[in-house]
Amino acid sequence: MVSRVLFWAGFGIVVRFWQLGIEMRPFFNKGSLWAYPVFGGVGASFGYWLQGVDERQTKMLEERKQAILEKRARRAERAAKAAAAAPSEAAA
Repeated sequence: MVSRVLFWAGFGIVVRFWQLGIEMRPFFNKGSLWAYPVFGGVGASFGYWLQGVDERQTKMLEERKQAILEKRARRAERAAKAAAAAPSEAAA
């Protein structure tokens, strides 16, 4: 989780550098240094949100996987019962 948050915080800071480069302004102007933590914070909050999305999706996929496996097990059990019952009916 920390790596994702740090990555997106760094990405936010890189976006600030990119913005200043496009505008051809100095990177470390005393009056605009406050923007780096803002961009980093926005990036970090996006990374934190993205981590939550990933955890929720992983949980949902795991629940669906378990439901499908249980359904397959029930189907195999019914098929085994039907196969066991079929030869006795054929013998009668």
